[in-house]
Parts: sequence; C-alpha cells; structure tokens
Amino acid sequence: MKQSLYGLALFVLLALPPVAGLMESVMIAHMHMQMPLLVLSGFLMGKYPQIRLTGFLGRWNGNGAPGIVLFAIIAAYWMLPRAMDEALASFGAEAFKFLSLAFLCGVPLRDSWPKIGGAAKGAVAIGFTALFAAMGLLYVIAPVQLCNNYLLLEQIALGWGFLTTAICMAVYLIYHAFTRRSQYE
Repeated sequence: MKQSLYGLALFVLLALPPVAGLMESVMIAHMHMQMPLLVLSGFLMGKYPQIRLTGFLGRWNGNGAPGIVLFAIIAAYWMLPRAMDEALASFGAEAFKFLSLAFLCGVPLRDSWPKIGGAAKGAVAIGFTALFAAMGLLYVIAPVQLCNNYLLLEQIALGWGFLTTAICMAVYLIYHAFTRRSQYE
C-alpha cells in the first residue's frame, strides 16, 4: 500500500505545471525522464489495483499477455514524434499522456511482468531494444526536424540517447544470456 502512495505522490509531482514545463522544455528530458517516470508512478500505484481488483485482473490479464501488449502499444505510441508534439500543443493530449503512461502502461506492466514466462520477458526486452535502436536512428539520421516544438540539435541528442539505451540493453541481454545458464549448473 505504501508503494501506491509513493506512486501517487510521484504522479502528482510530475503533473505540477513547473515540473511538467521544465521536463517538457528539453526533448531528451521529455522522452527519457518524464515519460519513464510516469510509467514508474503507474507501476508503483499498480499494487493497489492488484489487491483490490484481483478478480477483474485475473480474468482480463490471467497470463499477463494482454497487459504486456497494452504496455507495448502505449509505450511505442509515445515514442512517435507526432505524439510528443501533440502533447505539447494540446491539453487533452497532455492529459492523455499522463493518464495513459501511468495507468495504461505502468499498472498493466506491474500486473503482467510476474505472470509472463522468461521467453516472453526476453521477447519484450529484445523488441524494445530493437525499437529503441530504430527510433534512435530515425531521430539521428532524419534530414529534417521531426518535432515542431524542439530544435534539430535536441532531436539528434534524443536519438543518441535512444541509441545509447539500446546498446546498454543489448549488452545486458547478452550478459544475461551467458550468465543465466550458470545458475542452473
């Protein structure tokens, strides 16, 4: 229960106009700080629905697959340049960003991750590694400004942030692949 309160406090903190304005003023902070923190707030708040809605979550997300698919769709949507621009230009899109990343991304991730098997976890990690690499290349090599609200230099910095994250994820996956077997020997 305490985790849910921490998640709610984080969500409220991120929603404060000065904090939101500061994080959204720099493209890489918007994408690589604010959005993951919103997912984290939902992940932390997800403990409360797990306790209160066990019947519903058991029927809807029994094996974890629907929650992971919802998480992946929402997370991938918010990586698009058009979605970021819309969140800065429209209050409705901004509200949808906050609500969808916290409650349609973070909460289902918390409920689904323990339920899916190791192969599915690996597939999700590999999929997001590839997605981060693709988005990084898109933001770095695009000859034009993809987001109207950010400078081209910020776009390139975001692309390198995606590529760096993808490389770190790939190194982790390779490390995990080689060390996982040693646990069973």
